[in-house]
Amino acid sequence: MEKKSLSPDFWDDNQQAQAILKEMSELKEDIENYEELLNDANYISDMLVMAQEEGEEDLFREMVRDLKYLVKRFKDFELMTLFSEEHDSKNAIVSLHAGAGGTEAQDWVEILLRMYTRWADNSGYKVEIMDYLAGEEAGIKSVTFLVQGPYAYGKLKCEAGVHRLIRISPFDASGRRHTSFASVSVLPEIDENIEININPEDLKIDTYRAGGAGGQHVNKTDSAVRITHIPTGIVVQCQNERSQHANRLGAMKILAAKLYALKQKELEDNLQSLKGEYKEIAWGNQIRTYTLNPFTLIKDHRTGVEAGNAEAVLDGEFDEFIYACLKQKAWKQR
Repeated sequence: MEKKSLSPDFWDDNQQAQAILKEMSELKEDIENYEELLNDANYISDMLVMAQEEGEEDLFREMVRDLKYLVKRFKDFELMTLFSEEHDSKNAIVSLHAGAGGTEAQDWVEILLRMYTRWADNSGYKVEIMDYLAGEEAGIKSVTFLVQGPYAYGKLKCEAGVHRLIRISPFDASGRRHTSFASVSVLPEIDENIEININPEDLKIDTYRAGGAGGQHVNKTDSAVRITHIPTGIVVQCQNERSQHANRLGAMKILAAKLYALKQKELEDNLQSLKGEYKEIAWGNQIRTYTLNPFTLIKDHRTGVEAGNAEAVLDGEFDEFIYACLKQKAWKQR
């Protein structure tokens, strides 16, 4: 690739040249990360042996701490090798919707939003709320947000599906146990250079007043935008931005991602019709159960991974579920 970049006609196709340079940069970064991990592993190994032979307990403890950090860095690096889909490196558009159960299910959506926001913060990602519909009494009916950061979609795509919560409801005066459901959908943010043909005549655009919990951030004008794509029936909306124009751009971004996903699904369905029956993860097929009563256990039904520390998972520490899911996907593709 470096040889190709030095050829006189390299910049004749500017778009291809940029793509090659980007891939070169990513490959170089992979090699540098690998060499750094290998050097650190060899150094820690040598220091642990020396500390043990010479009875240096403080040094030994220090190297054990460094080793734990190295293991985390290695798992992060190994995770990168599991990304194989075209849009894995993209930002993610995540939508959460409450299932049946009224206030209880809407409270579950709010808990999930907090979990994903905490996870994004811990991962160094930025979260931008694009659409928000509050519950009547408490919680959230639905919310759509953008997660910006490297491989946000590649990681969060494993969260798509139905999430089930079992707990003593704080909204039940009798203290009974309730089961709540919420659906999570994840789409990649589509680049502007990916052509998605949207005919303006196929769009029905409505404006309305943005809703919210109140206070200074609620817009007093009809700035929120709802777009209906008539041929497919897809409805998207955005109300987070101050201006109608910005909300329209945001809604079009979500629509483009949904239309692209629909196109990809049609291609996959055609392929699956040749391969045979395929059971899709969908409503009624929960991917994960969060049990908070009578015991605490979070179990992923696809991979079998379990976590007893439910509080930590709901606080955004669920990388082990993502890692196991991606590893399972990688093995199935081999």
